[in-house]
Amino acid sequence: MIKKEKMGIVVSNNMQKSIIVNVENKYSHFAYGKILKKTKRFMAHDEQNNCNIGDIVIISESRPLSKKKCWVVKQILSKKKISN
Repeated sequence: MIKKEKMGIVVSNNMQKSIIVNVENKYSHFAYGKILKKTKRFMAHDEQNNCNIGDIVIISESRPLSKKKCWVVKQILSKKKISN
């Protein structure tokens, strides 16, 4: 079975070893042709707690780790720069 991968932005890291990732999809309306955006939130497993809010990550499908969590962080593409 091929594992699905998705790219998104981390919107929450309040939980231990878990993050919430927003994945945005763009599609064309079937009748009018307007480009629409649809976002979906996925809960993903982050073993070392490396991800922070605003990071861009790749998540991949895995076995169910809890009731809502069946994705794992595969790679952190870019870290958000923290400025004070």
